[in-house]
Amino acid sequence: MAVAKRRRRPARPAAAFATVPLALLCLCARAAAAAAFARDGDYTIAGLFRLRSLPPRAAARGRLRRVRQGAAKRSGTIVACPFARRPRAQGDPSAALQQAFRIHLCSCSASAFRSHGYRLFQTMRLTVEEINNSSTLLPNVTLGYDVYNTCSESANIHATLRALVRKGQHSIEVLRSFQQYESRAVAVIGPDSTNLALTTAAILSVFLIPEISYEASVETLSLKRLYPSFLRTIPSDRQQVKAIVLLLQKFKWTWVALLGSDNTYGRSGLGALHKLLSVNDICVAYQGIIPSNKDASSPELRHMVRILTDTRVNVTIVFSSKHIARPFFEAVVQENITGMVWVGTEDWSLAQTIWHVPGIQNIGSVIGMSIRQAESMILKHSESWKNAEESANSTGAGRGNGGNSRESTQLNCTQGCTGCHLLTTTPDEYDTKASYSVYTAVYAVAHGLHNLLGCASGACNKDRVYPWQLLEKIRQVNFSLHENQISFDAYGDILKGYDIVTWNWRGPSWSFDVVGSFSVSPDRLSIDQDKILWHTKDNQAPASVCSEACQAGEKRVQQGRHKCCFSCVACPAGTFLNRMDLYACQSCGRDEWAPARSEACFNRTVEFLSWADPTSWALLTPMVLFLLLVAGLAVVFALNISTPVVKSAGGKMCFVMLGALACACSSLFCYFGEPTRLTCLVRFPLFSVSVTVVLSCIATRSFQVLCIFKLNRKRPTLYGAWRRHRGPALFIGGSTAAQAALCLLSLSLSPPVPWRNYGASAERVVLECSQDTSHAAAVAYNALLGAGCFAVSYLGKDLPGNYSEAKSVTLSLLPLLACSACTLAAQGRPLPAALGGLAALGALLGGFFLPKAYVVLLRPGRNTPAHFQLSVQRYTRRAAPP
Repeated sequence: MAVAKRRRRPARPAAAFATVPLALLCLCARAAAAAAFARDGDYTIAGLFRLRSLPPRAAARGRLRRVRQGAAKRSGTIVACPFARRPRAQGDPSAALQQAFRIHLCSCSASAFRSHGYRLFQTMRLTVEEINNSSTLLPNVTLGYDVYNTCSESANIHATLRALVRKGQHSIEVLRSFQQYESRAVAVIGPDSTNLALTTAAILSVFLIPEISYEASVETLSLKRLYPSFLRTIPSDRQQVKAIVLLLQKFKWTWVALLGSDNTYGRSGLGALHKLLSVNDICVAYQGIIPSNKDASSPELRHMVRILTDTRVNVTIVFSSKHIARPFFEAVVQENITGMVWVGTEDWSLAQTIWHVPGIQNIGSVIGMSIRQAESMILKHSESWKNAEESANSTGAGRGNGGNSRESTQLNCTQGCTGCHLLTTTPDEYDTKASYSVYTAVYAVAHGLHNLLGCASGACNKDRVYPWQLLEKIRQVNFSLHENQISFDAYGDILKGYDIVTWNWRGPSWSFDVVGSFSVSPDRLSIDQDKILWHTKDNQAPASVCSEACQAGEKRVQQGRHKCCFSCVACPAGTFLNRMDLYACQSCGRDEWAPARSEACFNRTVEFLSWADPTSWALLTPMVLFLLLVAGLAVVFALNISTPVVKSAGGKMCFVMLGALACACSSLFCYFGEPTRLTCLVRFPLFSVSVTVVLSCIATRSFQVLCIFKLNRKRPTLYGAWRRHRGPALFIGGSTAAQAALCLLSLSLSPPVPWRNYGASAERVVLECSQDTSHAAAVAYNALLGAGCFAVSYLGKDLPGNYSEAKSVTLSLLPLLACSACTLAAQGRPLPAALGGLAALGALLGGFFLPKAYVVLLRPGRNTPAHFQLSVQRYTRRAAPP
């Protein structure tokens, strides 16, 4: 065997030769079995199919062992399953190395025929012939194939190395760069299992030879850092895991058991599924590994089935290969497990070996994944397979369409089997779907070659093809195949979804129904639940939860280590339950509110005395009427300024009081509309100062009357001095100035500003002006002034009726004091403040001015000097000493 001198070359995937020394690979390449079926062509595609299988013990012994290095030479054993031993040439330079190994050959009589692999091979053969007969795809180019039987791990390595040999030679050259390396096979189709595909992908990735698997779905193979040349026509388990999680979410199953087979397929899928379930708040009550090479009576399987019963789950996901899943389901039937939902993966959900288990129709409902394929085309080839088998028995499989058989003894070994007659029957669903994956893989290689050879012009350039060039073209293919669009993503995975299928037992016969689908890019699951026949009495999907769902507005309090096991606690007022986090009540925003047991927050109602609000109109109407009444009284008093009633009320001082009442009423308009800084600053001082003016005038008038009738006799100079020094004006001005000073001090210490009062009500936000306790000084001043008015008026209670103001002042001041207290307690809230101010002003106007206006307008006889003189005379006689 020719081995080129080793030179330094760029780093390659570390997994390539991790388990096989380079010298051993070279030896295996020379000792590898020739192709079981072959057809010459311009470009050759290698196919790896499990045409026969070793018994379990022989297969275990046939696993490739790591070669241990000795002191002087290597020694070891390789168990292979080639179909014939190739003769050794005398003087072979590798003879010494070859003698250090014992290559054990397994005869056809010692291995079992596998109809599934044989059907897949026939699909590849017929697909190549179909492409060769096409006038549009690869015109004037003939594809050839080499089909190898990968009955064991060592046979798989031998077949891989056989595809790797340099074109036209019988050796593999180790070069610095493989860019100019032209292998015998331009691409490899297969192998079927994950374990074999991992080995083949690691080796082929060193040479960047395209490998398209039709059944290996493990997610690890999508890592381009380790397997840059690997592609597949079966969806990755990454997509299958997503479909299963969406299925569980569709039926709200959050308490499940998770089982996986004891191989790469099961363990890898189990880990990915468990991770995604945790992210989506689906709890795994039990997770177990189904042991391999066990029968249904094994203690391990029995124990696993009993655990499923004890965990009280209604849904079990079985991520397993079909051969390992069969004894498990046999144990399930023997343990009489019924009434459970079994979620299956694509490998076993439609496998005949599973639904052939006696009594399996009683285990419950089975819902699983199935690769979405165009099966009608494959079924049309059933008759072609039958004819091909009859032709192969007479002329050899490699002679079709002008092909030559290069290994006739191997053909007889492979085809001379007792199970080949089974191929005349219609293939089952599992065979059909796998066959379409092979069919798609061959067409992907053909389209890649078509683009690489520049066949778009109608004629292909039969140039030298390097594997890495073809790999790039295959990655970029995008073509239609029987109404299906075929393309690969960046990971080399085909963009294909799944059918959701359920088992349907109609009496003793088995069938399945397609009840939904899962599509990728974007991920979407659709299911027609009316098509599903559940095992329950009401034909409804069973529930599988650890704890029943909480009522609306109740948070979950986790019980134990599983988030799906919980108790329920109602969310208090002011908080809500966010459906994105069911385990915590979240507080509402400052401008929001929520009642107890709420799942959403609501915007608080912004409240202020709007001009258009009916309540505002109910207040504005009497305010306007009040101003009109004040104006009317001013006109009446002005027209009757010289009458005794007007003079006794204060004369011109009445107009000052009426003006102050009008100003006070006008300040109440500042309580309407949205508060502003100006209205907050103006309204309280204007009202307080105006009321002070009114009270000062009333006090001055009462004091003057008291002086005239009582104090003038005892202190005759007092009233004169009061008049000479302009006592009324000084008192009113001084009192008003004092109140104005208090208001200015209050504004300087704590100026009122617009603010949002959140404490008034949970549902409302009141827009009002802030009010500090310093405002109480102004209110207290008016209260003190009102008390003084009341005291002076009370002293004159026995004065003549036309001059006595005790009753009117009492009727005015008591409501004023009460309303002032209410206004102070209102703390700036507009409605009670405006209402209290209007009531206080109404009391002053009604108690002091309206009785006098009544006399002026309706009792003119009492508004004469004679009537007043008579009243004074009566008081004088009553007050004179006896």
